[in-house]
Amino acid sequence: FKLTGFGAALIAVLMVVVMVRHTRAEEEAGRLELLGAGVVGRNAPLVAALVLTSGASLLIGVLTALALAAGGLPATGSLAFGLGWAASGLAFSAVAAVTAQMSTGRRAAVGLGLAVVAVTYGLRAIGDLAEEGPSLLSWLSPIGWTQQVRAYAGDRWWVLLLPLGLWAALVPVAFALRARRDLGSGLLSDRPGPARGSLTGVGGLAVRLHRGVLVAWAVGFVGFGLLLGSLATSVSGFVTSPGFQDIIRRLGGEQTLINAFLAAELGILGIIVTAYGLTTAQHLRTEETAGHAEPLLATATTRSRWATSHVAVAAGGVALLMLLTGLAVGTGYAIDVGDVGALGDIVVAALARVPAAWVVVSLALAVFGWAPRLTGLVWGAYVAFIAIGEFGVLWDAPQWLMDLSPFVHSPRLPVNSSAALLPVTALTAVAAALTVVGYVGWRRRDLAP
Repeated sequence: FKLTGFGAALIAVLMVVVMVRHTRAEEEAGRLELLGAGVVGRNAPLVAALVLTSGASLLIGVLTALALAAGGLPATGSLAFGLGWAASGLAFSAVAAVTAQMSTGRRAAVGLGLAVVAVTYGLRAIGDLAEEGPSLLSWLSPIGWTQQVRAYAGDRWWVLLLPLGLWAALVPVAFALRARRDLGSGLLSDRPGPARGSLTGVGGLAVRLHRGVLVAWAVGFVGFGLLLGSLATSVSGFVTSPGFQDIIRRLGGEQTLINAFLAAELGILGIIVTAYGLTTAQHLRTEETAGHAEPLLATATTRSRWATSHVAVAAGGVALLMLLTGLAVGTGYAIDVGDVGALGDIVVAALARVPAAWVVVSLALAVFGWAPRLTGLVWGAYVAFIAIGEFGVLWDAPQWLMDLSPFVHSPRLPVNSSAALLPVTALTAVAAALTVVGYVGWRRRDLAP
């Protein structure tokens, strides 16, 4: 239940990033223009990216099926599970192929693709809660299709035709859009800025570079949070087993189940927000390789001040997004039950997720400071933190291994102030230590291409 939808969403994010990396990012860097000057066809980069992402999706699906079968699960259900993940990767690689043609920059293309992933994940979550059994909203979501394959519970193979049909429909659209635009342009053209600038320093520049993405994330999380909060009380309606109802009563009644649901959703949203902070922090490396950092550092701007401008936006953006998420979820829940008393507790529970995200952001800064060419590996650490933090219990992983994930130590709803103080303080201290390590390395090394 946990792996199916969440794993499909992670694979979708991976395929979006890989597709944009080998299409729009290469075009933005000017490398596709050099290739196009030779005998390479106009559509060759898009074809190559589709072959790569499609092959990777199928490989992930096959390896997943083999691993599940090797673990002792039924072979037929394992194959259905693996192909469900593969189909999700195929569908979202086609989505990213379209978004790569719409914008003029890599970040915007990735942002559009991730927005589609977030919306479809939200449709699945809301559709599953709206009524017993999959609703219309669930069937409108490619991630919901992955769950409707029902691996180990019926193996509905025909559902796999839906993501394959979406791939077959969007790939021609991507090629048609590519044929209609010039190299370096997009269907969504950039608007000219004001004749006179109003930036007051590197801090203002960092805000200007990141504000569009932050606003988009904020709008999405507020809307999603309101819906989640308003649907929280529906969770108890799905507990129909008398034995499980008795367990819930012994644990504290229906409110315990609602708190568990809200805690789980806030945890997932906190993990997703961490991706925003990580992307923003790694923009330091993007600015360095693009040659934008060198002219800024040639002025009176110090290295620490320039790095702080981006790290502050990353850390502050994470805190702002979780604050807005807590307010949105709490408001939706308060409107549904007619009581604003729980709003404060939900906001505190959301903010308690911030220090764990700061640890990942500061880890990106530490790697940037000492080994800038390895900054991409921080995404691997991020995925590992998610795996051992969210699924370590299911795998009977040792506690010391699960404790390596900062997400494990975040307090959950309901938050006890005295019990939450130690893990929140410890995570903040780890983030601060990693930040200092990153600054030391950044001040000692040369600019790296």
